[in-house]
Amino acid sequence: MARDVALTRKKLLEAAGQEFAELGIAGARVDRIAERAGVNKERVYGHFGNKEGLFEAVISSSLDELAEAVSPPDHDIAKWVARVYDFHRERPELLRLLLWEALQYRDREVPGEAQRAAHYSEKVEALARQLGVAPGPEAAALLLALIGLATWPSVVPQLTRLIIGPHAETRQGQVTLRNCLIDIARRVSEQRPQQGLAPEESP
Repeated sequence: MARDVALTRKKLLEAAGQEFAELGIAGARVDRIAERAGVNKERVYGHFGNKEGLFEAVISSSLDELAEAVSPPDHDIAKWVARVYDFHRERPELLRLLLWEALQYRDREVPGEAQRAAHYSEKVEALARQLGVAPGPEAAALLLALIGLATWPSVVPQLTRLIIGPHAETRQGQVTLRNCLIDIARRVSEQRPQQGLAPEESP
């Protein structure tokens, strides 16, 4: 029985991940998710309560997969950026889910915000430790910039194609882009974040 329940939950999460990545929270339909999973739609409500609860579970599950596949920043920060890039290149669904979440919640608190913020705090601490700096706002900003560097080509593949050209999708094009990101990440990580600086005045 427990195995059947776990299998049903797994099927629903996989089906919902596809549906939400394609259509977002507003566009997704519970009956279509259930049909994709091959289960009765009442199972969705039984396992997750409602569509929003299902979306939250999908995000949480996807982030767990990312955490399992990509460990926190280590001694080679450039290679860590490459691992983040590789994960999202192969599985862009999580980035699409995060974009839909941004549209849905905008500046409101997202489900599980405290736990997710704590998870990123651990990453900031790991990055700061490798750089030999305090885990403050500067290290946090650098982490955000490195994640952006690794994920942006997959977030907007059309922009990647427009800038780099059609060969962006070729094997050689991907190798060139990946190597460029690694080089940038290495250069950035070699420059320790400057801490305690007064903010620049706006022009």
